[in-house]
Amino acid sequence: MKTLLRVLPYFKEYRLLMVAGYIAVVGNAFFNLAVPRLIGIAVDEGVARQDVSELVLLSVMIVGSSALRGLCAFAQNYLGESAAQGGSYQLRRALYAHVQQLSFSFHDQAQTGDLLTRSMSDVEQLKNFTGRGMLMIFNLVLLVVGVAVALLWMNWKLALLSLVILPVLYWRAADFSRAMRPLFRAVQDQVAVVATLVQDMAAGARVVKAFGQEQREVERFDAANEQLYQRYFDSTRLQSFNTPLLNFIANAATVVMLWVSGLLVIGNQLTLGELVAFYAYLLQIVGPVRQGGFLMSMASRAAASSERVMEVLDTPIDVASPPDAIELEEVHGDVEFQHVSCEYHPGRAVLERVSFRADRGQTIALVGATGSGKTTVANLIPRFYDVSSGRVVIDGHDVRDVSLASLRRQTGIVMQETTLFSGTIRENIAFGKSDATDEDIDWAARSARADEFIARLPMGYDTRVGERGVSLSGGQKQRVAIARALLMNPRILILDEFTSAVDAATERLIRAALEELMRGRTTFVIAHRLSTVRAADMILVLQNGRLVDTGTHEELLDSSEIYRQIHASQLAEPEEVVQLRDRVFDAGEFEKELVS
Repeated sequence: MKTLLRVLPYFKEYRLLMVAGYIAVVGNAFFNLAVPRLIGIAVDEGVARQDVSELVLLSVMIVGSSALRGLCAFAQNYLGESAAQGGSYQLRRALYAHVQQLSFSFHDQAQTGDLLTRSMSDVEQLKNFTGRGMLMIFNLVLLVVGVAVALLWMNWKLALLSLVILPVLYWRAADFSRAMRPLFRAVQDQVAVVATLVQDMAAGARVVKAFGQEQREVERFDAANEQLYQRYFDSTRLQSFNTPLLNFIANAATVVMLWVSGLLVIGNQLTLGELVAFYAYLLQIVGPVRQGGFLMSMASRAAASSERVMEVLDTPIDVASPPDAIELEEVHGDVEFQHVSCEYHPGRAVLERVSFRADRGQTIALVGATGSGKTTVANLIPRFYDVSSGRVVIDGHDVRDVSLASLRRQTGIVMQETTLFSGTIRENIAFGKSDATDEDIDWAARSARADEFIARLPMGYDTRVGERGVSLSGGQKQRVAIARALLMNPRILILDEFTSAVDAATERLIRAALEELMRGRTTFVIAHRLSTVRAADMILVLQNGRLVDTGTHEELLDSSEIYRQIHASQLAEPEEVVQLRDRVFDAGEFEKELVS
């Protein structure tokens, strides 16, 4: 329950609503407790003595108390729900903001479905408990205390006998809560697994159909869904056992009390009105006590959900701006790695003592086999990860000493797997510069050779691209990503060169857009094409996390056996194709000659 208490500060902005809700609970309990006493007086003073005027007066008081109780109950529910909705908004916002600040070491392991479940389903469980559950528990406590006082005042012997049941019910409720908590945690964890599978299915529908694996995916989902069913069933079975048990204990106690109180009335030690009031009080407390199992279940769900939410909020931000961070205003683009080593996991180095210098405006090609460290070098420049040792220096500043926002404003990134958001083309191009004008966006699109296809779309720049840009082709998404990078006007550029097969015309448009993007900028290219490494000012050859060779294309062909192997296996293109690309500028003519 400690983690549950840690969630409450997110509701402090709505504390006045919560306080008002608890005041309404006090009013609700007060008028609730008044009714049985008024009924008892009505029986003794009005019915037994046949005093009609007294009976009418007490009847009016009973109706009035019931109406006021209803009004307080409405205020309790409305105010509690309002505060809970506000608190869940703040909690969900804090969760989302914290996830945005977390480094790539978190995102490398996090699953989309799990994050969705934590931010939606788990926060909803906390909202339900803080909005209804806590107020209901407070109401239950007030009723138990109020009824106990009333019963002791009426007949202390009978009261003590009736209140013996409360410790038994409390013990059972506490035991039930301890048993339910791990079951609810298991349910929420499995909900996250199922959500992840659904998200994977939606994202990979084309691949599933292309490989004819629909039945396999159904079977995989069935297995996860079966586990979810079983975990829900385990929790429901325990709940189903607990509620009848609580009802049995309460009913058994009521029978005993009926027998004892009946003897007291027969012996003239208790009036008929007091007996009616006594049982009215018992009925008032039996209902809420029976709800104890439901409230304990709700508390267990909320406790399990609070653990899952706080696990994310407690995740430290590994990569953050220092308190006295330097703001990079004008960057020239000089980049230097000084004996840089990097580990994603302790003891498993992905880079070892890499050193090089890239002067402003140079194009640096990164080549090497898969897993050689090319992407890691690219990731360290905008400080997606921190180095284990050594320094990454930009214009003389260690990147760990500058603010992340200013560093990343000066770093443009265009990756193979283009990420677009489910908004309009305009919004995607302006993603890194929200204050961009229409003229800025149009310039970026023209420079990226994207303006022609955008003009052919039904709504131009206001055309929605669909989830992850599904309505655009691969080449179109690439050009939108290039336009997005151009609009930021970064001094340092990181490119993961595209390898997807596109038609000749699209490829030429993309290459022309990239050339425009690279002009005058320090550019790091994870290279996959011969033409790219030929044009590079310097090539870095990486192998198993080490920088083994540097130089130009011609120099490395003469001096580096590793580069010659990479060139032969990964970069070489048929010479006639290279010559044809250099000679032919018209895309249509290029395609015709290539086919012939």
